[in-house]
Amino acid sequence: MQWYKNFNNVKYLLVAVAAVIAASSLYVSHSLTDDLKQEEMNKMQLWAEAMRSLNSADENTDLNLVLAVIGGNEIIPVVVLDSKGGITNSRNIEIPEGKDSLTVLMKKVSQMRADNHIIRIDMGDDDYLEVCYDDSLLLTRLAYYPYIQLLVVLLFFVVCMLAIISSKRAEQNRVWVGLSKETAHQLGTPISSLMAWSEVLKDKYPDDTLLPEMAKDVNRLQTVAERFSKIGSKPEPVAVDILDVIDGVVDYFRRRSSQKVQFACDFPKRPLLVRMNVSLVEWVFENLCKNAIDAMDGVGEISIVVAQDDDNVYVEVSDTGKGIAKNRFKTIFEPGFTTKKRGWGLGLSLAKRIVEQYHKGRIFVKSSELGKGTTFRIELKK
Repeated sequence: MQWYKNFNNVKYLLVAVAAVIAASSLYVSHSLTDDLKQEEMNKMQLWAEAMRSLNSADENTDLNLVLAVIGGNEIIPVVVLDSKGGITNSRNIEIPEGKDSLTVLMKKVSQMRADNHIIRIDMGDDDYLEVCYDDSLLLTRLAYYPYIQLLVVLLFFVVCMLAIISSKRAEQNRVWVGLSKETAHQLGTPISSLMAWSEVLKDKYPDDTLLPEMAKDVNRLQTVAERFSKIGSKPEPVAVDILDVIDGVVDYFRRRSSQKVQFACDFPKRPLLVRMNVSLVEWVFENLCKNAIDAMDGVGEISIVVAQDDDNVYVEVSDTGKGIAKNRFKTIFEPGFTTKKRGWGLGLSLAKRIVEQYHKGRIFVKSSELGKGTTFRIELKK
Protein backbone atom coordinates (compact mmCIF):
# COMPACT_ATOMS: atom_id res chain seq x y z
CA MET A 1 0.00 0.00 0.00
CA GLN A 2 1.57 3.23 -1.20
CA TRP A 3 0.22 5.38 1.62
CA TYR A 4 1.97 3.17 4.20
CA LYS A 5 5.32 3.57 2.42
CA ASN A 6 4.77 7.33 2.12
CA PHE A 7 3.98 7.50 5.83
CA ASN A 8 7.26 5.73 6.63
CA ASN A 9 9.11 8.23 4.43
CA VAL A 10 7.44 11.12 6.28
CA LYS A 11 8.52 9.61 9.60
CA TYR A 12 12.13 9.38 8.47
CA LEU A 13 11.99 12.95 7.16
CA LEU A 14 10.62 14.22 10.49
CA VAL A 15 13.34 12.37 12.40
CA ALA A 16 16.00 13.89 10.10
CA VAL A 17 14.57 17.41 10.56
CA ALA A 18 14.43 16.91 14.33
CA ALA A 19 18.08 15.76 14.35
CA VAL A 20 19.15 18.84 12.36
CA ILE A 21 17.23 21.15 14.72
CA ALA A 22 18.76 19.43 17.75
CA ALA A 23 22.29 19.66 16.35
CA SER A 24 21.82 23.33 15.42
CA SER A 25 20.41 24.17 18.84
CA LEU A 26 23.33 22.49 20.61
CA TYR A 27 25.87 24.22 18.36
CA VAL A 28 24.39 27.69 18.95
CA SER A 29 24.09 27.01 22.67
CA HIS A 30 27.70 25.84 22.96
CA SER A 31 28.86 28.91 21.03
CA LEU A 32 26.98 31.22 23.39
CA THR A 33 28.26 29.30 26.41
CA ASP A 34 31.86 29.53 25.20
CA ASP A 35 31.49 33.27 24.58
CA LEU A 36 30.02 33.85 28.04
CA LYS A 37 32.71 31.67 29.64
CA GLN A 38 35.43 33.74 27.92
CA GLU A 39 33.76 36.94 29.08
CA GLU A 40 33.62 35.71 32.68
CA MET A 41 37.29 34.70 32.51
CA ASN A 42 38.18 38.21 31.30
CA LYS A 43 36.15 39.69 34.16
CA MET A 44 38.02 37.52 36.65
CA GLN A 45 41.35 38.61 35.17
CA LEU A 46 40.26 42.21 35.75
CA TRP A 47 38.97 41.34 39.25
CA ALA A 48 42.28 39.63 40.11
CA GLU A 49 44.17 42.69 38.95
CA ALA A 50 41.92 44.83 41.17
CA MET A 51 42.76 42.54 44.12
CA ARG A 52 46.48 42.94 43.39
CA SER A 53 46.10 46.72 43.32
CA LEU A 54 44.13 46.68 46.57
CA ASN A 55 46.74 44.57 48.38
CA SER A 56 49.68 46.68 47.11
CA ALA A 57 48.06 50.10 47.59
CA ASP A 58 49.43 52.79 49.95
CA GLU A 59 47.78 55.80 51.53
CA ASN A 60 48.14 57.86 48.34
CA THR A 61 46.44 55.35 46.01
CA ASP A 62 42.94 56.15 44.74
CA LEU A 63 40.96 52.97 45.41
CA ASN A 64 37.56 54.09 44.12
CA LEU A 65 37.91 52.28 40.78
CA VAL A 66 39.50 49.23 42.41
CA LEU A 67 36.71 48.91 44.97
CA ALA A 68 34.11 49.41 42.22
CA VAL A 69 35.57 46.52 40.23
CA ILE A 70 35.78 44.22 43.28
CA GLY A 71 32.28 45.12 44.45
CA GLY A 72 30.89 44.82 40.92
CA ASN A 73 31.25 41.03 40.92
CA GLU A 74 27.84 39.85 42.10
CA ILE A 75 27.42 36.59 40.15
CA ILE A 76 30.77 34.79 39.81
CA PRO A 77 31.71 32.59 42.81
CA VAL A 78 35.28 33.41 43.91
CA VAL A 79 37.67 32.48 46.73
CA VAL A 80 41.00 34.25 47.39
CA LEU A 81 43.86 32.28 48.99
CA ASP A 82 47.17 33.50 50.35
CA SER A 83 50.52 31.87 49.62
CA LYS A 84 50.03 29.50 52.57
CA GLY A 85 46.66 28.29 51.29
CA GLY A 86 44.59 30.23 53.80
CA ILE A 87 41.32 31.83 52.72
CA THR A 88 41.47 35.62 52.79
CA ASN A 89 38.27 36.49 50.98
CA SER A 90 35.24 34.93 49.22
CA ARG A 91 32.21 36.15 47.30
CA ASN A 92 28.96 34.77 45.89
CA ILE A 93 29.22 31.37 47.58
CA GLU A 94 26.21 30.28 49.59
CA ILE A 95 26.97 28.51 52.86
CA PRO A 96 24.21 26.01 53.76
CA GLU A 97 22.71 26.48 57.19
CA GLY A 98 24.43 24.39 59.82
CA LYS A 99 27.51 23.74 57.67
CA ASP A 100 31.03 24.84 58.56
CA SER A 101 31.91 27.71 56.22
CA LEU A 102 35.62 26.84 56.05
CA THR A 103 34.86 23.24 55.05
CA VAL A 104 32.39 24.35 52.38
CA LEU A 105 34.82 26.92 50.96
CA MET A 106 37.78 24.48 50.87
CA LYS A 107 35.63 21.90 49.09
CA LYS A 108 34.66 24.58 46.58
CA VAL A 109 38.35 25.49 46.14
CA SER A 110 39.21 21.86 45.37
CA GLN A 111 36.54 21.82 42.64
CA MET A 112 37.81 25.11 41.20
CA ARG A 113 41.38 23.79 41.13
CA ALA A 114 40.19 20.61 39.37
CA ASP A 115 38.51 22.81 36.71
CA ASN A 116 41.74 24.85 36.41
CA HIS A 117 39.89 28.04 37.30
CA ILE A 118 42.87 29.68 39.06
CA ILE A 119 44.52 33.07 38.58
CA ARG A 120 47.80 33.66 40.40
CA ILE A 121 48.71 37.19 41.54
CA ASP A 122 52.40 37.85 42.31
CA MET A 123 52.78 40.31 45.16
CA GLY A 124 56.62 40.40 45.21
CA ASP A 125 59.11 38.86 47.63
CA ASP A 126 57.80 35.33 46.89
CA ASP A 127 54.41 36.40 48.12
CA TYR A 128 51.32 35.72 45.99
CA LEU A 129 47.56 35.35 46.03
CA GLU A 130 45.45 32.76 44.23
CA VAL A 131 42.06 33.76 42.91
CA CYS A 132 39.89 30.64 42.44
CA TYR A 133 36.60 31.11 40.63
CA ASP A 134 33.73 29.04 39.27
CA ASP A 135 31.15 29.41 36.52
CA SER A 136 28.31 31.73 37.42
CA LEU A 137 24.82 30.38 37.96
CA LEU A 138 23.75 32.04 34.71
CA LEU A 139 26.49 30.22 32.76
CA THR A 140 25.62 26.89 34.41
CA ARG A 141 21.95 27.30 33.54
CA LEU A 142 22.80 28.27 29.98
CA ALA A 143 24.95 25.12 29.64
CA TYR A 144 22.13 22.80 30.77
CA TYR A 145 19.21 24.66 29.22
CA PRO A 146 19.59 23.29 25.64
CA TYR A 147 19.49 19.69 26.88
CA ILE A 148 16.36 20.37 28.90
CA GLN A 149 14.85 22.12 25.90
CA LEU A 150 15.73 19.21 23.61
CA LEU A 151 14.23 16.74 26.09
CA VAL A 152 10.96 18.68 26.11
CA VAL A 153 10.98 18.88 22.31
CA LEU A 154 11.76 15.16 22.08
CA LEU A 155 8.86 14.30 24.40
CA PHE A 156 6.56 16.53 22.36
CA PHE A 157 7.80 14.89 19.15
CA VAL A 158 7.25 11.38 20.56
CA VAL A 159 3.72 12.27 21.69
CA CYS A 160 2.93 13.71 18.25
CA MET A 161 4.33 10.65 16.47
CA LEU A 162 2.34 8.31 18.71
CA ALA A 163 -0.79 10.34 17.99
CA ILE A 164 -0.13 10.21 14.23
CA ILE A 165 0.58 6.47 14.30
CA SER A 166 -2.52 5.83 16.41
CA SER A 167 -4.61 7.89 14.00
CA LYS A 168 -3.21 6.03 10.98
CA ARG A 169 -3.83 2.66 12.61
CA ALA A 170 -7.38 3.65 13.49
CA GLU A 171 -7.95 4.79 9.91
CA GLN A 172 -6.40 1.58 8.60
CA ASN A 173 -8.58 -0.50 10.94
CA ARG A 174 -11.72 1.29 9.78
CA VAL A 175 -10.82 0.61 6.14
CA TRP A 176 -10.16 -3.07 6.85
CA VAL A 177 -13.33 -3.51 8.86
CA GLY A 178 -15.47 -1.74 6.26
CA LEU A 179 -13.90 -3.67 3.39
CA SER A 180 -14.24 -6.99 5.23
CA LYS A 181 -17.87 -6.53 6.20
CA GLU A 182 -18.77 -5.35 2.70
CA THR A 183 -16.99 -8.41 1.24
CA ALA A 184 -18.92 -10.71 3.59
CA HIS A 185 -22.16 -8.99 2.61
CA GLN A 186 -21.43 -9.32 -1.11
CA LEU A 187 -20.51 -12.99 -0.76
CA GLY A 188 -23.69 -13.82 1.13
CA THR A 189 -26.08 -13.90 -1.84
CA PRO A 190 -24.02 -16.09 -4.25
CA ILE A 191 -23.08 -18.47 -1.43
CA SER A 192 -26.73 -18.95 -0.50
CA SER A 193 -27.51 -19.61 -4.17
CA LEU A 194 -24.66 -22.13 -4.46
CA MET A 195 -25.85 -23.94 -1.33
CA ALA A 196 -29.34 -24.23 -2.81
CA TRP A 197 -28.03 -25.51 -6.15
CA SER A 198 -25.83 -27.99 -4.31
CA GLU A 199 -28.87 -29.45 -2.57
CA VAL A 200 -30.73 -29.65 -5.90
CA LEU A 201 -27.84 -31.51 -7.49
CA LYS A 202 -27.66 -33.94 -4.55
CA ASP A 203 -31.31 -34.82 -5.02
CA LYS A 204 -30.88 -35.23 -8.79
CA TYR A 205 -27.55 -37.11 -8.70
CA PRO A 206 -27.40 -38.82 -5.28
CA ASP A 207 -24.55 -41.15 -6.28
CA ASP A 208 -22.20 -38.54 -7.75
CA THR A 209 -18.87 -38.66 -5.86
CA LEU A 210 -17.87 -35.10 -6.75
CA LEU A 211 -20.87 -33.43 -5.15
CA PRO A 212 -19.67 -33.93 -1.53
CA GLU A 213 -16.38 -32.20 -2.39
CA MET A 214 -18.27 -29.37 -4.06
CA ALA A 215 -20.40 -29.04 -0.92
CA LYS A 216 -17.22 -28.78 1.16
CA ASP A 217 -16.00 -25.93 -1.03
CA VAL A 218 -19.34 -24.14 -0.69
CA ASN A 219 -19.15 -24.56 3.09
CA ARG A 220 -15.63 -23.18 2.98
CA LEU A 221 -16.88 -20.11 1.13
CA GLN A 222 -19.43 -19.66 3.86
CA THR A 223 -16.66 -19.96 6.48
CA VAL A 224 -14.58 -17.35 4.64
CA ALA A 225 -17.54 -14.97 4.55
CA GLU A 226 -18.07 -15.57 8.27
CA ARG A 227 -14.42 -14.70 8.95
CA PHE A 228 -14.68 -11.45 7.02
CA SER A 229 -17.82 -10.54 8.93
CA LYS A 230 -16.01 -11.04 12.28
CA ILE A 231 -13.16 -8.63 11.53
CA GLY A 232 -13.55 -5.61 13.78
CA SER A 233 -15.64 -7.54 16.31
CA LYS A 234 -14.32 -8.99 19.54
CA PRO A 235 -13.95 -12.75 18.99
CA GLU A 236 -15.52 -15.17 21.46
CA PRO A 237 -12.83 -17.72 22.38
CA VAL A 238 -13.75 -21.25 23.35
CA ALA A 239 -11.56 -24.16 24.47
CA VAL A 240 -10.78 -26.24 21.36
CA ASP A 241 -8.24 -28.95 20.56
CA ILE A 242 -5.78 -27.04 18.36
CA LEU A 243 -4.58 -30.31 16.84
CA ASP A 244 -8.05 -30.90 15.36
CA VAL A 245 -7.97 -27.42 13.87
CA ILE A 246 -4.57 -28.02 12.25
CA ASP A 247 -5.69 -31.46 11.02
CA GLY A 248 -8.66 -29.87 9.27
CA VAL A 249 -6.46 -27.27 7.55
CA VAL A 250 -3.90 -29.87 6.45
CA ASP A 251 -6.62 -32.19 5.14
CA TYR A 252 -8.17 -29.39 3.10
CA PHE A 253 -4.88 -28.40 1.45
CA ARG A 254 -3.74 -31.97 0.96
CA ARG A 255 -6.82 -32.68 -1.16
CA ARG A 256 -6.57 -29.45 -3.17
CA SER A 257 -2.84 -29.03 -3.77
CA SER A 258 -0.42 -30.83 -6.04
CA GLN A 259 0.67 -34.34 -5.13
CA LYS A 260 4.21 -32.95 -5.21
CA VAL A 261 3.42 -31.05 -1.99
CA GLN A 262 3.95 -33.28 1.03
CA PHE A 263 2.64 -32.57 4.54
CA ALA A 264 4.39 -33.86 7.69
CA CYS A 265 2.86 -33.35 11.15
CA ASP A 266 4.48 -33.95 14.54
CA PHE A 267 1.87 -33.65 17.29
CA PRO A 268 1.94 -34.28 21.06
CA LYS A 269 -0.68 -36.27 22.93
CA ARG A 270 -4.30 -35.18 22.37
CA PRO A 271 -6.27 -33.22 23.37
CA LEU A 272 -4.32 -29.95 23.44
CA LEU A 273 -6.86 -27.33 24.42
CA VAL A 274 -6.44 -23.66 23.56
CA ARG A 275 -8.99 -20.89 24.04
CA MET A 276 -9.52 -19.46 20.56
CA ASN A 277 -11.91 -18.35 17.88
CA VAL A 278 -11.71 -21.39 15.62
CA SER A 279 -12.54 -19.74 12.30
CA LEU A 280 -9.95 -16.99 12.81
CA VAL A 281 -7.16 -19.32 13.93
CA GLU A 282 -7.94 -21.61 10.99
CA TRP A 283 -7.47 -18.56 8.79
CA VAL A 284 -3.96 -18.06 10.23
CA PHE A 285 -2.87 -21.64 9.51
CA GLU A 286 -4.48 -21.60 6.07
CA ASN A 287 -2.60 -18.41 5.24
CA LEU A 288 0.72 -19.91 6.34
CA CYS A 289 0.11 -23.12 4.38
CA LYS A 290 -0.94 -21.24 1.25
CA ASN A 291 2.10 -18.96 1.45
CA ALA A 292 4.30 -22.02 1.90
CA ILE A 293 2.85 -23.71 -1.20
CA ASP A 294 3.36 -20.51 -3.21
CA ALA A 295 6.94 -20.17 -1.93
CA MET A 296 7.71 -23.75 -3.03
CA ASP A 297 6.06 -23.27 -6.45
CA GLY A 298 3.89 -26.31 -5.72
CA VAL A 299 6.81 -28.68 -5.07
CA GLY A 300 8.23 -29.46 -1.62
CA GLU A 301 7.35 -30.34 1.97
CA ILE A 302 5.40 -28.48 4.63
CA SER A 303 6.06 -29.68 8.16
CA ILE A 304 3.98 -28.65 11.19
CA VAL A 305 5.45 -29.30 14.64
CA VAL A 306 3.38 -28.70 17.79
CA ALA A 307 4.92 -28.57 21.28
CA GLN A 308 3.80 -27.35 24.69
CA ASP A 309 4.89 -26.39 28.18
CA ASP A 310 2.88 -25.63 31.30
CA ASP A 311 1.42 -22.39 29.97
CA ASN A 312 1.86 -22.20 26.21
CA VAL A 313 1.40 -24.07 22.94
CA TYR A 314 4.02 -23.67 20.21
CA VAL A 315 3.30 -24.32 16.55
CA GLU A 316 6.06 -24.21 13.94
CA VAL A 317 5.13 -24.23 10.25
CA SER A 318 8.13 -24.91 7.97
CA ASP A 319 8.49 -25.14 4.22
CA THR A 320 11.24 -25.92 1.71
CA GLY A 321 10.59 -22.83 -0.39
CA LYS A 322 12.49 -19.75 -1.50
CA GLY A 323 13.19 -18.39 1.98
CA ILE A 324 13.09 -14.83 3.29
CA ALA A 325 15.97 -12.39 3.68
CA LYS A 326 16.74 -11.51 7.32
CA ASN A 327 16.08 -7.82 6.79
CA ARG A 328 12.48 -8.70 5.83
CA PHE A 329 11.59 -10.79 8.88
CA LYS A 330 9.52 -7.94 10.37
CA THR A 331 8.62 -6.18 7.12
CA ILE A 332 6.57 -9.12 5.83
CA PHE A 333 3.98 -8.49 8.56
CA GLU A 334 3.40 -4.90 7.46
CA PRO A 335 0.21 -4.14 5.51
CA GLY A 336 0.81 -3.98 1.78
CA PHE A 337 4.05 -5.97 1.76
CA THR A 338 3.97 -8.74 -0.85
CA THR A 339 6.40 -10.47 -3.20
CA LYS A 340 3.60 -11.78 -5.42
CA LYS A 341 2.41 -10.18 -8.64
CA ARG A 342 -1.17 -10.50 -7.41
CA GLY A 343 -2.51 -9.82 -3.93
CA TRP A 344 -2.88 -6.98 -1.46
CA GLY A 345 -0.24 -8.09 1.02
CA LEU A 346 -2.71 -8.32 3.92
CA GLY A 347 -2.52 -12.05 4.73
CA LEU A 348 0.37 -12.06 7.20
CA SER A 349 -0.67 -8.67 8.56
CA LEU A 350 -4.12 -10.04 9.39
CA ALA A 351 -2.56 -13.23 10.77
CA LYS A 352 -0.41 -11.15 13.13
CA ARG A 353 -3.43 -9.17 14.22
CA ILE A 354 -5.47 -12.33 14.86
CA VAL A 355 -2.70 -14.00 16.89
CA GLU A 356 -1.35 -11.02 18.84
CA GLN A 357 -4.31 -8.67 19.28
CA TYR A 358 -7.21 -11.11 19.44
CA HIS A 359 -5.50 -14.08 21.13
CA LYS A 360 -2.63 -12.33 23.00
CA GLY A 361 -0.05 -14.63 21.45
CA ARG A 362 2.96 -14.18 19.17
CA ILE A 363 3.76 -14.93 15.54
CA PHE A 364 7.18 -14.37 13.99
CA VAL A 365 9.74 -15.78 11.58
CA LYS A 366 11.82 -18.17 13.67
CA SER A 367 14.34 -18.89 10.93
CA SER A 368 14.78 -18.66 7.18
CA GLU A 369 17.47 -19.27 4.62
CA LEU A 370 17.30 -18.16 1.03
CA GLY A 371 16.80 -21.11 -1.27
CA LYS A 372 16.19 -23.56 1.60
CA GLY A 373 12.98 -22.55 3.34
CA THR A 374 11.29 -20.71 6.19
CA THR A 375 9.91 -21.54 9.63
CA PHE A 376 7.10 -19.49 11.18
CA ARG A 377 6.44 -19.86 14.91
CA ILE A 378 3.12 -19.24 16.65
CA GLU A 379 2.81 -19.08 20.42
CA LEU A 380 -0.61 -19.26 22.09
CA LYS A 381 -1.72 -19.43 25.71
CA LYS A 382 -3.26 -22.71 26.83
